[in-house]
Amino acid sequence: MTKKARSYVDDLRGANKLAIEATKGVTGLVEEMHRTISAGPAILGKPLEAPARLVTGVVYGSIRAVTSVVGAGIDAALAQLAPLLGDATPGPERMAVLAALNGVLGDYLDETNNPLAIEMRLRRETPASDATRKLLVMLHGSCMSDQQWLRSGHDHGTALARELGYDLVCLQYNSGKHVSTNGADFAVLFDEFVSALPVPPDEIVIVAHSMGGLVTRSACHVAETAKLAWRAKLRAIIFLGTPHHGSPLERGGNWVDVLLGVSRYSAPLAKLGKIRSAGVTDMRYGNVLDEHWQGRDRFEMGRDQRTPLPLPHGVACYAIAATTDSETSNKISGDGLVPIDSALGRHAKPALTLAFPEGHTWIGVGTAHLELLDRPEVYEKMRGWLG
Repeated sequence: MTKKARSYVDDLRGANKLAIEATKGVTGLVEEMHRTISAGPAILGKPLEAPARLVTGVVYGSIRAVTSVVGAGIDAALAQLAPLLGDATPGPERMAVLAALNGVLGDYLDETNNPLAIEMRLRRETPASDATRKLLVMLHGSCMSDQQWLRSGHDHGTALARELGYDLVCLQYNSGKHVSTNGADFAVLFDEFVSALPVPPDEIVIVAHSMGGLVTRSACHVAETAKLAWRAKLRAIIFLGTPHHGSPLERGGNWVDVLLGVSRYSAPLAKLGKIRSAGVTDMRYGNVLDEHWQGRDRFEMGRDQRTPLPLPHGVACYAIAATTDSETSNKISGDGLVPIDSALGRHAKPALTLAFPEGHTWIGVGTAHLELLDRPEVYEKMRGWLG
């Protein structure tokens, strides 16, 4: 039986169901999301803002008056709006909202079988007729999606595939789940994916941004332990702003504030920043293994108790960090989210230090965390390493 495609209304209904289950106090947040999305593109001056405000004011005013069976009341109200809203919401914007919501509460969405929970998938960009024996796999960061590699008209993966002859594959995952859970799922899914390819790859390269780098390290560990075939073909990994040893911003729930502000569609979710998902709390110290978090209160501000996980053996590993400072010095800041030492794998404890070889690290000056996705100098450094 063919599964019916999920509409924007289904997404919005799921968001409202989640909000009510979390707290009755976020009805205003959902109203803001609804009004923002329904208003239309900002580039056109939000032509539907006034009608949207009128409709949402009536609908959500009624919802606020409901004191019992609240979730059912919201679903009923949205069902009435379905014929008006249809599927007109822009795809990339809706995906940005879903990715942001999963980054903040993805573990809860998954555990409650909420329809908004993102399922892991691998998307092949290169047509089968153009397939090569070189695979380039892109892993996005926290609160983002596989569609958000494109920034300011540039996409690292597309450009590298075009210039260096790679078969491009992008991973989509629920960044609110534990890093080690996503790592294990990716290791198995990727093994199945590679086994099904008509042209077996001779080499595999991974480019991972932010949390994607932690998922990559976790997946490599699982693949080595389970002796999965793809691990032997892995030639190189490039980490872009990966918090190998965590981020101080996680401790205050501020990590998501920056990421959710990327799109006006996801900005209202920043109000949920303090409800941090398992994925976000994993970035306190850079958890990549089950034992890094199992049996512990993830909200408790304890000390770093991680057991070491070295970089994968036999793989050329590279790390790019960034600083918002205009020049380098002995005391440079990080990229707004990830400290320099964390991105370069440096740690006060030698056992936890990641031994990137000399010449395999680089710092982008005057660059913020998300700007790692589109700065020309970042791309040129990656191209030089892989070329």
